[in-house]
Amino acid sequence: MHIPSRKRGGLTRRRFVTGLGAGGLVSALPRSSHAGTMAAGIPPATSCATWNLSVGRNRIEIDRKVLHAPCIGGSVPAPILRWREGDTVAINVTNTLRDEDTSLHWHGIRLPANMDGVPGLSFTGIPPGETFTYRFPVRQSGTYWYHSHSGMQEAQGLYGAIVIDPVQPDPHACTRDYVIVLSEWTDVPPTDIMSNLKMQDDYYVFRQRTAASFPREARATGSAMAALKDRLAWSRMRMAATDISDVTGIIYTYLLNGHAPDMNWSGLFRPGERVRLRFINSSSMTFFDVRIPGLEMLVVQADGNAVEPVPVDEFRIGVAETYDVIVQPKDSRAYTIFAQSEDRTGYARGTLAPQPGMRGTVPPMDPRPVRTMIDMGMGDMKPGGSMKGMDMSDMKKDDDMADMDGMDMSSMDHMNAPHMEVDDPGPPPLNVENQNVARMPADRLASPGDGLEHNGRRVLNYTQLRATRPGTDPRPPSREIIMHLTGNMERYIWGFNGRKFSESGPIRLKLGERVRFTLINDTMMEHPIHLHGLWSELENGQDEYRPYKHTIISQPGSRLSYLVTADVPGMWAYHCHLMLHMEMGMFRTVIVS
Repeated sequence: MHIPSRKRGGLTRRRFVTGLGAGGLVSALPRSSHAGTMAAGIPPATSCATWNLSVGRNRIEIDRKVLHAPCIGGSVPAPILRWREGDTVAINVTNTLRDEDTSLHWHGIRLPANMDGVPGLSFTGIPPGETFTYRFPVRQSGTYWYHSHSGMQEAQGLYGAIVIDPVQPDPHACTRDYVIVLSEWTDVPPTDIMSNLKMQDDYYVFRQRTAASFPREARATGSAMAALKDRLAWSRMRMAATDISDVTGIIYTYLLNGHAPDMNWSGLFRPGERVRLRFINSSSMTFFDVRIPGLEMLVVQADGNAVEPVPVDEFRIGVAETYDVIVQPKDSRAYTIFAQSEDRTGYARGTLAPQPGMRGTVPPMDPRPVRTMIDMGMGDMKPGGSMKGMDMSDMKKDDDMADMDGMDMSSMDHMNAPHMEVDDPGPPPLNVENQNVARMPADRLASPGDGLEHNGRRVLNYTQLRATRPGTDPRPPSREIIMHLTGNMERYIWGFNGRKFSESGPIRLKLGERVRFTLINDTMMEHPIHLHGLWSELENGQDEYRPYKHTIISQPGSRLSYLVTADVPGMWAYHCHLMLHMEMGMFRTVIVS
């Protein structure tokens, strides 16, 4: 049994696109005349609450990569939808695809379950030649997005932005307002990518640790011996410390508003103006680290919800997250919007400029991150690279690290809350579906993420997100649901609590109850976890001013928690938003009744 929201075809070809230039990407050719382009800013406000969208395939060429992409209006990304808080919108979606169903999911939008757009859960999908009308009231404002939940069409271009105007005046009103959609582009079918990863887990990882990189590692750890021990430990576990992203710039071209780096998307400003940039990560597998050299960014919104302004130089945006930032260029020059992939195999870029045609200087990419034992859930590092209180010399991948029945868990956050019912399956065993158990999962909310620590810039972290008003539900949770994020990279299997979706039952919530979800990441990869239909209130030390999010990054080897009020009945999807992780089992159904 596979996840009900997707369909998969057979393997059609296996292909690498090589020839990366010095900048990490091949040069871009002009886009096909059939391909649409995204408007420079958001469309003007309108009283229209009815939309007619047609899904079809169009030939689109970006960066010499041609794809008959599933899209809306011949455009990648799809058109920006601008709504107004308080309206009831109707979206008529017509499927003109010849032989495949389609769907649209409104990511982060609170709505009735039968309008959520997940085939097999909330509705049956939209067959070829038919039209489905989504109709729901808009009870929120901010920056969101929409995408297909059928046949991995999202990975091929079926995604777009949503901007919802608030009823109340915007306290951060700006002269100019731009949507910045970050994504990937490849002509390799997602079924081929998945098949290649099943065959060889590092198929797309072309930057391995070598003898030439050893001196730099020795300097970073403090001694050659510490660096050697670190390499030997990873070798014993048969894991790669350079495994940052499953799919890399060797086949991906990274896009900003549908533009390859050399196509130079640009937005205009007059010196002194306040400019809002609405960042959306609509990629399928890539985390981006975003900065605008020479400009401070003021973060004012996370996942569509207002937060107390945070001045930063850089932020990491996980797959499916959104951030609104405000910049105020004072000089009459071009500034580069620079979004490098977490694994540093490529970047997306655009320009903010006072005049059309200007280009900003593209900065060099940062050094690639290298995973450490912290990412394996092995606790804090001491200077010199050894582990605090732990002898790693005899550790092997096949050690049974799952027998933790005798461990005192009283120091863990929330575990002994009064009257708290805890649904904890315990650490999953090491087996074909689980490669590792985080023995000492850490609170990593104050970390900006691997590769961003101590880089000389102010980088956003989750503890800095503080809502502008208290949450609407002050009740404490009545129970805790502990979810281990698990996987076996060698076999490319992913799941919750050591089980794939096909082996798992639903998570059942009572209508109106208040619960705590706790995520323990037993893998060495980030996972952006998305709960459809309900808000996730991140417990980040801000008490009643917890930020409301729809997607939460769980860092490798970490433990975090968030509160959920089950206030809308129905069947909801709950999954990792890395598309291939979801496809290969990291998916559950949440039933509110």
